[in-house]
Amino acid sequence: MSKFVVVTGGIVSNVGKGTVSGALGRLLKNRGVKVTIQKFDQYLNVDPGTMSPYQHGEVFVTEDGGETDLDIGHYERFLDTNLGKINNITGGRVYSSVINKERLGKYVGATVQVVPDITNEIMNFILTLDSPDYDVVIVEIGGTVNDLESGVYYRAIRQLKLEKGEENVFVMHADWLPYMPATNETKIESIQTSVEKLTSFGVIPDAVVCRTIKNLNISQETKKRIASRCMLKGPECVVQDKDLETVYELPIILQKEGLDELILKKFKLDFPKADLSSWEFMVNGYKEDYPELKICIVGKYTRVPDAYHSIEEAVQHASIYNKVKAKIELIDAEDIEEYGVDKMLKGAKGIIVPPGWGSKGIEGMIQAIKYAREYKIPYLGIGVGMQLAIVEFARNMLAFGGANSTEFDPNTDYPVIDIMEEQKKLAMGNKTVRLGAHKCVLDPESSSAKLYGTELISERHRHRFEFNTKYSEQFDKEGLKLVGMNPETKLIEIVELPSHPFFVACIFEPEYLSRPNKPHPLFLGFINTAKSVR
Repeated sequence: MSKFVVVTGGIVSNVGKGTVSGALGRLLKNRGVKVTIQKFDQYLNVDPGTMSPYQHGEVFVTEDGGETDLDIGHYERFLDTNLGKINNITGGRVYSSVINKERLGKYVGATVQVVPDITNEIMNFILTLDSPDYDVVIVEIGGTVNDLESGVYYRAIRQLKLEKGEENVFVMHADWLPYMPATNETKIESIQTSVEKLTSFGVIPDAVVCRTIKNLNISQETKKRIASRCMLKGPECVVQDKDLETVYELPIILQKEGLDELILKKFKLDFPKADLSSWEFMVNGYKEDYPELKICIVGKYTRVPDAYHSIEEAVQHASIYNKVKAKIELIDAEDIEEYGVDKMLKGAKGIIVPPGWGSKGIEGMIQAIKYAREYKIPYLGIGVGMQLAIVEFARNMLAFGGANSTEFDPNTDYPVIDIMEEQKKLAMGNKTVRLGAHKCVLDPESSSAKLYGTELISERHRHRFEFNTKYSEQFDKEGLKLVGMNPETKLIEIVELPSHPFFVACIFEPEYLSRPNKPHPLFLGFINTAKSVR
């Protein structure tokens, strides 16, 4: 039977519950604990797949095609494991499941209510992970304790404690601990208030995680005050989570604070102390004074924090491995259209065009790709970044005037990017978006095959339009090589320009598989080449 660590949020949002959950997972994993993580988001979308990045940051895609919250990315990077749809549950998914059951007569005529039917459904999703495969399941409840819709989740956690036993559920409450510089004081009242709100639902925390500014050290006296006012057993149940230079340092901090010991003691689980030496070696790389490397990400959602979070993380992973420090600049593609590519990309040592939907900024991205191709600047195209690399090459090297994707110009004379209906049906059973892991066979002579060290790979996808294979011969003849192909559908996965120092574009999204201690091969090759650009 699995044990459960439930992570709840206080009255301040964005205090880092997701990174704390992931860091705790890494710490427990390094002790030999079999661990997984699940996130509950309260919004009524069935999943984040239809949500704009302007609303919610990036959509993280799992191996099984789940479109999930970006916290699932944190979990995968910390745990170095592949999660799935079951690891991210939204309010919309919970409510639609209950409504569907009611329509099918599963409640045999009974009145369907929030309590117990919605809370039972939340419980069912949690208990799906209750198995011998996991010693500990970490369950993060999104949002704050003050959110109107949060109460149903806390009532479900109360049910979980009753059903599984108090001794098998550890509640960890995270909130901001304010510091007042004028009086040199930490103020604990807001944390006390948020814990009182939590306990009003019948959920009493076992520990409180206090997010603080970088230069603050919580005194033992303050920890005692927080413990006494929040019904904790002692000051050891108050854990500090400082602002850090890199979030990957957090497992080390949590170990020093004794959080893992506190949890395993309650669960009566005996595991050796975590050996974090190799993890600490990696973290120290983030603190080294490596030379800076300017990497420009040219996209359409650049004004949104976290819209390209996994890509930025993958760049950093590869940079530290290459002993450079990436200075990432997010460039709005529309600014390139307005101010010119020379001004906006001046000094770039590498250029990435990331995924995106819709026609906004497309011409600016094409200009950036042309700039990278002509000036031999390392280029990595992802998703639409591959599609537009093909469009740019068609226009400027094949003289296909007006070449485009039918997503942006349905009437183009040269639809080099299109929906390949017959191949799509083979791949996805008539669905229009290719999601999740798909195989790719690489040309053994390609740069990509050399970087991967293998000819058969599997990568995650999230896109609709494909390279139009009727133009394959023209592209190959002029030097843009189609070096990766899905073995079942013959859809093109990767293209390269061998005459260029590094010009690789892929339809899939490699950033999802990058880990801080295992950088992705394509990002490694990209950064390794970029650091040699003069």
